[in-house]
Amino acid sequence: MKIRILAAMGLLLLGGCMTPPPKPNDPAFAPTYPARPVAAEFNGGSLYQSGFGVSLYDDRKAYRVGDIITVQLQESTQAKKDADTDFSKDSTASISEPTAFGKTFKDVFGFDVAATLDASRAHEGEASSSQSNSLAGNITVTVSEVLPNGLLKIRGEKWLTLNQGDEYIRVTGLVRPDDIDTDNMVSSQKVADARISYAGTGSLADSNEAGWLSKLFNSPMFPF
Repeated sequence: MKIRILAAMGLLLLGGCMTPPPKPNDPAFAPTYPARPVAAEFNGGSLYQSGFGVSLYDDRKAYRVGDIITVQLQESTQAKKDADTDFSKDSTASISEPTAFGKTFKDVFGFDVAATLDASRAHEGEASSSQSNSLAGNITVTVSEVLPNGLLKIRGEKWLTLNQGDEYIRVTGLVRPDDIDTDNMVSSQKVADARISYAGTGSLADSNEAGWLSKLFNSPMFPF
């Protein structure tokens, strides 16, 4: 019975350490298509037909559900943190021998109760952390929703199949129509609530990932 319990716990730990690889065509990043409009009534006797007009003042920027917009990935982050701590404390306490009626405790009982207490504490700590990341490129996504305030909710993914595996880029976020330029492009730095993922699958990605035993030992659930 104990062996079965231990085996079940081991399987649970291994399952928590292993993450299933992502797959294409994830519904969370699937393209959104515009709703099919109702066909306008055709009037053969007029030069202008309803639904076929082009405004002289509108551009081709995305503003409807299903429209396509290109996101320019211009991400560059750099973080550095240093910490240095040093403190010390010394304490001294002394208790003199009590005296009563001109006689000390030693005179009455034959031993001394005077005491002295010394304490000293010191701590030194130092930490340093540095990290930098950069991502550049383009990804074309679709408008999945137009919010009541006019913001565009975008989402999309790009998969590249290579000879040793796949690489993918995924983007979601909110875009202001005013930030979209005349080429129907927007910088990733102007995407609110952005979620940008760049990773890969296959032999190259697996070679850069720790094995399941290393993940088990590095897991917070490992008691040692």
